[in-house]
Parts: sequence; structure tokens; C-alpha cells
Amino acid sequence: MTNLYRGMDRAALDAAYNNGAAVADSDAFITKWEQRSAAIRAERPCRLDLRYGDAPRNRLDFFAVGERRAPTLLFIHGGYWQGRAKELFSFVAEGPLALGMNVALISYTLAPEARLDRIVGECRQALSWLAAHIAELGGDPARLYVAGWSAGGHLTAMLIEEAAIKGGLAISGIYDLEPIRLNYLNDKLRLDEAEAQRNSPLLHLPAHAAPLLVTVGGDELPELRRQSEAYHAAWRSHGLPGMFVPLPGRHHYTAVEELARPDGTLTRALANLVT
Repeated sequence: MTNLYRGMDRAALDAAYNNGAAVADSDAFITKWEQRSAAIRAERPCRLDLRYGDAPRNRLDFFAVGERRAPTLLFIHGGYWQGRAKELFSFVAEGPLALGMNVALISYTLAPEARLDRIVGECRQALSWLAAHIAELGGDPARLYVAGWSAGGHLTAMLIEEAAIKGGLAISGIYDLEPIRLNYLNDKLRLDEAEAQRNSPLLHLPAHAAPLLVTVGGDELPELRRQSEAYHAAWRSHGLPGMFVPLPGRHHYTAVEELARPDGTLTRALANLVT
């Protein structure tokens, strides 16, 4: 056995990050999300496919809560940087909308078409566009928050030190990309050691940042739990504001649903974060 990472060979390391295989009915969750998302787009006031950049996937959907100068949540989808799109995650807006928050969901260019440096850059571009246009969309420029799930949790952590951000919520994220560089996910990501290091939030804690909530399901893969716990511990040891929000009994797919429900654990945590 070749020890690639923390005592794991390639097969074990692949399994340690395969969220779809770890949840037997993961496809059923995706189907349900598609249905819920289509319903909210049909029922709620929204502006779809607002362009924030030149690439085909540089688009943003905006759900307005209908209150002037309301806070806004920018949500970044998951899919291990190589799958999914904003349309699948429209359902997540239900929870923040119930708090009186606008919700903006973005898509970004996926691997292998884009390297991770570019993906992070596009997310920063989306944030900059939203900060510049939020007032005309009815939001408060001084109350802009960011959240993301899975790969979006990683991208949330990469954006949290941006001056426009008032607070963040990172759900089931990846904060050290070294194991990603060494497993099956790198077939499309093509990370080299330097790119993995410069895009690992755990290795680049900011001197100052807005409060960050880090959360992961108690029934998620051990590596996902370890990544979140290690990142939050480093964040707090660095003197940065934030807290860890445990989600007992939740796996990778039910974790994000705690933000989609108006009474969800993450919706309540977000309510405490928003000022």
C-alpha cells in the first residue's frame, strides 16, 4: 500500500472524499432539489441570469425579498468545482428569504475548462459585481454576506476577507486542498502543489476578516468533518471572529437543507450573524 495522505492509499483517499457514494440515495436528493428549485423560480420574484462577467457561466440569479435596503446573501454552489450550477440550488433561498434577506446565487466556469485560480477569481468578480449593483437591486451595500456548500464552502472561505463581506457561512467545505490534489478529483482540477497551496484557506488565514460560521454534518465523511473542525480551530486560534455550528445527524446533502428551511439550524445561525 502506498501512503499518499494520512495513512491512506489512492483507493482509500478517493473514498474519503466521495460524497455521492457515501450517501446511498444522493441522486434522489438532486432530483428533489431540481423540483424545489424550479418551483421557487416560478413562484418568487426573481431576476435570472444577470451577467457579472464575460464567460458563459458568469451569471447570477437574484431573489428579492421585497424590502428596501435588505441584507443580501451571496450563495456559491457545490459540485467539487467541476459540476452543478446555480439553478439546482434556488431552493436554498427559501431560508434566507424568510429572514428578510435577498439571495443571489452564482454559477462559475467549471473544471476542466477552468483551473481553480480562475474559479476563485470569477467568484471574486461576482462579489464585486454584486457589491456595485446591490443598491439598484434593492439591497443594502453595507450588509452583504456570503455562504456556500461543499466546493462553495471552500470558495466562501476564499472570499471571506473581502472588504465587501459582512459575514460568512461555510457549509461542508474543503479548506486544505492537498488531499484533493492526490485523489480522483484532480483528474479534472489538474492542481499542482503550488496551486493547491495558494487556494487552501487553512494555509492563508487573513489578518482581519468578517465573522465566519463553519459547519459540517455529524454524519458526513470523516475527512469532511476533520477539514471543517481543523479550519475552524485554526481560524479561532488566529484570533478571528466566528463559531462552529454542529449539525448532528446530518450528512452531506441534508446539511445544506438546514439553510433552505426557514426554521433550519443554519437559517437560525445566519439570523444571529446578520446585523
